[in-house]
Amino acid sequence: MTDPSLALVVPAFNEAHRLGKTLPLMIEYLSAHQLNAELIVVDDGSEDGTAEVAAANFANETRVVARVIRFEENHGKGHAVRKGLLATQAPIAIFSDADLSTPISELPKIMDPIRAGDYDVVFGSRALNRKLLGKRQPWRREYGGRIFNYFVRWGTGLPFFDTQCGFKAFQMHRYRPLLEQAAIDGFGVDVELLFLARQAGLRLLECPVRWDHNEGSKVDLIRDSMRMLHDLGEIRRRFWSGQYNSAISAAKSTAAEGISVTPTSF
Repeated sequence: MTDPSLALVVPAFNEAHRLGKTLPLMIEYLSAHQLNAELIVVDDGSEDGTAEVAAANFANETRVVARVIRFEENHGKGHAVRKGLLATQAPIAIFSDADLSTPISELPKIMDPIRAGDYDVVFGSRALNRKLLGKRQPWRREYGGRIFNYFVRWGTGLPFFDTQCGFKAFQMHRYRPLLEQAAIDGFGVDVELLFLARQAGLRLLECPVRWDHNEGSKVDLIRDSMRMLHDLGEIRRRFWSGQYNSAISAAKSTAAEGISVTPTSF
């Protein structure tokens, strides 16, 4: 089999039940559309047999290159996302939440603009077209997300309406230097990935996607909101202390000639 042209990375922590349902959907979609894809599940220290469920689904699979990366300890979503994206040599890499809250059929929306050469990072958004939302989140979570987005916009200068949707695609040649120096292990990873891309002058597109709330989310509104606010502070600290500088410079050097995007200041 030739090298993959696309990688789909699925960070997973105690997702055995969900992956038993969603991995077959991912495999079927990728194979049916002949995307020459690689599917990577990153088991982030699960205790429920997540890695075993993924391995069982991949055991006899010949249509899609599929593998499991397992960590014995739970490090956080950010760590799992980074390790999964860095593990592939595919030119385009996407990460998706294990529950497929955004259906896999939405993949062309974030993949095609990169394939066309128009953007370097494309990410799903629940905020741009609320007609695409199916089952909504509980109102406390929805309004909590809006408040967090306010702090994101204030704290980082990012102009986007939804940074947290777990459906993002990257042009890896240009984005890899940023991944190698990103450091947020928790749910603030989404903000860090977009912030670094913006600072490096990469071309970003926020794209409306279909989305349905799934029960059993591992995000605790109060606890994880405080952690994400801490992550915002850490992103600012690392930026102002120059810890991202070499990664941003390296990513800028890979950007297409003639493209100029003014980095955000704050």
